[in-house]
Amino acid sequence: MSDPRHILFYDSDCPFCRFQVRALARMDWFNKVDFVPSKNFHQLRLGVHIDDSDLNQAIHCVTPNKAVHRGARAIRFLGFRMPLLIPLSLFMWFPGMIFVSDKIYKLISRNRYFLSRFVGCKDDCSLDFSEKKNSDDLKPKGPVDEG
Repeated sequence: MSDPRHILFYDSDCPFCRFQVRALARMDWFNKVDFVPSKNFHQLRLGVHIDDSDLNQAIHCVTPNKAVHRGARAIRFLGFRMPLLIPLSLFMWFPGMIFVSDKIYKLISRNRYFLSRFVGCKDDCSLDFSEKKNSDDLKPKGPVDEG
């Protein structure tokens, strides 16, 4: 029997967001997370409600027990499941830090399409690390194919 996985919904139309998901997928050493485009949210029928407008403004992590973490809280939650992000997650638990993290997250989220151009996200800001990869290896993993 396999362990239940967390599902992270992200904006697959945003090059900056795809880059961030690709980076998170590389840090998911223990395969605890499925990365799913937010446009496929309704196809999964998870039994949780997230407004479409809210879903398009921030990442959302749905746990196997149906808890939903949004934005900076999703990053803090996932960070404890990815060894390289544990220090960040611990820092985000200090008093007042989640408030600051939410503000920073909202600022980045509001400007993510601009940031995609600013940081020059060509080919989704490839995280190739000089490895030869085929296009199937670069797709975020998840239970739903973008089709």
